[in-house]
Amino acid sequence: SLTVLQALEDGLKRAGADPSVKAVMICGENGKFSAGADIRGFSSPKRHGIALGPIISLIERSEKPVVAAIEGIALGGGLEVALGCHYRIAHVKARMGLPEVTIGLLPAAEGTQRLPRLIGVPAALDMITTGRHISASEALKLGLVDEVVEENTAEAAIHLANKV
Repeated sequence: SLTVLQALEDGLKRAGADPSVKAVMICGENGKFSAGADIRGFSSPKRHGIALGPIISLIERSEKPVVAAIEGIALGGGLEVALGCHYRIAHVKARMGLPEVTIGLLPAAEGTQRLPRLIGVPAALDMITTGRHISASEALKLGLVDEVVEENTAEAAIHLANKV
């Protein structure tokens, strides 16, 4: 939603400007990282020029480490946000994917560029063209996530952020 995009942008800019902030952790609420964009908003005109791609680029360009704490699901734009982060930790029960192809859309926030760089072209093409969801353990094997945890994902992400 526009509210989430604005909050991400504002939070990243505040964290970047605050010398007491050493790292940033991005997580979702209620055990879900992000199910991605609300497709009902695709037909609405963009308001205030807020778009997901530039916000993910802002994450990627951060001089401070940004860690994604993935719980539940990271789908579509949610996975693209995680791909922009410098590190990704997933809960063992998390699932990730780019399912928008199943409704005739391609990932539009540079997921089609970031995913192949991270996991290689063959695995990325499979995810991009089929919309298949993958488990946290498969994501770890592919190199999509840096760590899989059974405990509190946010705490694990904070621990990793403090380490780096």
